Amino acid sequence: MIETDELKPKARKALFDVIQSFRRWQELLENTPHTELAEQILEESGYTDMWKNDKSAEAPGRLENLKELIRSMDSFESLRGFLEHVSLVMDAETNENLDAVSIMTLHSAKGLEFDTVFLPGWEEGLFPHQRSLDESGRAGLEEERRLAYVGITRAKHRCHIWFVSNRRIHGLWQSTIPSRFLDELPETHVEVAEMEQNYGGYGRGGGYGQSRFDKADPFSNSYSTPGWKRAQQNKTDATRDNWGSRSGHAVERIGYGESGPRGRTIEGELVAKSTATEPSRFALGDRVFHIKFGNGSISGIEGNKLTIDFDRAGQKRVLDGFVERV
Repeated sequence: MIETDELKPKARKALFDVIQSFRRWQELLENTPHTELAEQILEESGYTDMWKNDKSAEAPGRLENLKELIRSMDSFESLRGFLEHVSLVMDAETNENLDAVSIMTLHSAKGLEFDTVFLPGWEEGLFPHQRSLDESGRAGLEEERRLAYVGITRAKHRCHIWFVSNRRIHGLWQSTIPSRFLDELPETHVEVAEMEQNYGGYGRGGGYGQSRFDKADPFSNSYSTPGWKRAQQNKTDATRDNWGSRSGHAVERIGYGESGPRGRTIEGELVAKSTATEPSRFALGDRVFHIKFGNGSISGIEGNKLTIDFDRAGQKRVLDGFVERV
């Protein structure tokens, strides 16, 4: 069709460009890391830019999904291996008679019920999500709390909730603490399952003090939870990174320095903000290094938020505690 007049010149040219792109990507398949190739395809095809320029409410989520897509490829040796895995997953989803777990978001679970529900990832910064706190403050926190209620009430008989002591975020391992929503669960309906090892850094001997989950009677006092105590004792202090609602205690983000934003409290309740009261230690034009995005030049400064034109990753907005001057 490229060599005939069946299509108008503009459409014919667009088709030619698409075919050329596929041929180029196929040539790169054998000697380019599959995660880099996937990023290149998303960029060169214009798909990433399409969502960057989209002003709808779902655009930021779509961009996060693309980042997660790239990260999920890390555990596969090749693009073919990843696509084979996706094919198996799709086959499982289309088989209604298959005895399998249904995976869905909290939003898409509304109106559904199951005998048993599994809710992983109940950690500060993830649930409630940091972006909700940054953008909407208390209103964002309440919306996250409503989602927690939705998730729990999807279960007819059993609801299993998990939190972890360390989680890999954006390719880096980070220490985490349990979600504040765990402290709000009614004690009469909760059974705490003891693990072989205590919760690292949060339980016995950890840096955050004793957890209610380490007590013989974990729910003896609903109003003396560690999250509430930390918020009361540390009203003006917060974590060193952009997951700033961690109840006032410093949590080490592996690979970064000591600097970082400070959270703010509202009536003893920490609401994370990524704005800084002190002038940034960087200046426009400074060359900096980011552990994930590499080298770049600062093109904009807003408090402790930096807009950086990275040599390879393009323009990103990051907090100044995450970069080093080079």
